[in-house]
Amino acid sequence: MGLFSNKGQSKDDKEAAVAKYKGALKKLHDNQAREEKAGIRHETAEYQRLNRAANDAAKDVPWIRQ
Repeated sequence: MGLFSNKGQSKDDKEAAVAKYKGALKKLHDNQAREEKAGIRHETAEYQRLNRAANDAAKDVPWIRQ
């Protein structure tokens, strides 16, 4: 496996992983904007949950796409 390998994922698997990751990031950023607007300045349990979901989704995304 070379530097640009992607763990043998098919093109469809890669595209699904990227879509899942982008969706998780959008949820995280939308939540962050709501919390900032509400004056919340610390990491809430919801922020931590969404951040963990985004990090978990990133595991399946080829690094070159992140």
